[in-house]
Amino acid sequence: MRVIGIDPGLRRTGWGIVDVQGSRISHVANGVCCSEGSDLALRLLSLYRALSAVIVEHAPDTAAVEQTFVNKDAVATLKLGQARGVVMLAPASAGLPVSEYAPNAVKKVVVGVGHADKKQVEHMVRLQLPGVEIAGADASDALAIALCHAHNAKFFGRLEAALARAGA
Repeated sequence: MRVIGIDPGLRRTGWGIVDVQGSRISHVANGVCCSEGSDLALRLLSLYRALSAVIVEHAPDTAAVEQTFVNKDAVATLKLGQARGVVMLAPASAGLPVSEYAPNAVKKVVVGVGHADKKQVEHMVRLQLPGVEIAGADASDALAIALCHAHNAKFFGRLEAALARAGA
């Protein structure tokens, strides 16, 4: 299974891709899509096109997106929500299932603590993906989201298999 993790942002959207083969998780690629344009619509369009190109190039099987948290600034929260909609649309339009994870859930799976800081997250991503060259904090967060989904998918796969055996 190939997973793309996406860390939504209006200016910078991080993405990270991992392959899952049994209990082995390996790094495929990571990067950042930077929005371009003079107004909101053009910036959202540029994010959609850039992320769609990443999806075409790397052909993931599934996508995981970080959920938005609420800011004190309602306008900024709304714009982030619009960017998040675009980053959910890109994989969905490519036929990929899209899962969502709260930031604390990602940190809990990757670091072991739900309130870890960005440096701790990046450190644990590097430990789980030895030798990875990370394209920045947004890409590190996206890889953490992909790792979270990979670990959850492995758990649910084992759970489904156990339930199937119990019912047989």
